[in-house]
Amino acid sequence: MSSDADLIKLYSGRILALAADMPRTERLTAPDATARKRSPLCGSTVTVDIALKDGKITDYGQDVKACALGQASAAVVGANIVGCSRDQVQAGRDQLYAMLKEGGPAPDAPFDALAVLEPARDYKNRHASILLAFDATLAALDEAAANA
Repeated sequence: MSSDADLIKLYSGRILALAADMPRTERLTAPDATARKRSPLCGSTVTVDIALKDGKITDYGQDVKACALGQASAAVVGANIVGCSRDQVQAGRDQLYAMLKEGGPAPDAPFDALAVLEPARDYKNRHASILLAFDATLAALDEAAANA
């Protein structure tokens, strides 16, 4: 079990800065798709709106109600998601999952700033919150494909 001091160290200045300066927090007025995902363990939620053209995300809005770790992850996703295809989003999610659960390396660009969350590996109860932005984005992409 990790000590309180370890948990305090987990919330580094960089993580808190990302959480405090999250981009794309305005919901889209006319999205092509919207999805909301919730972590049952901690209650964190992320709602994502996307606009698409030719299979790429052209606009993105998010409403994030999560811990600082989930907010930091959503900040990195929001800052880098425009221009990505579903395959790129899935690859980023898979690499983040592997980093957290399997000791894998940080995700590749454009999501490489998620490396800041490597210390969260030891906090399994935070993993779902960290993955929410990707999970909601993938669900929105799936909704858009189903409605196309």
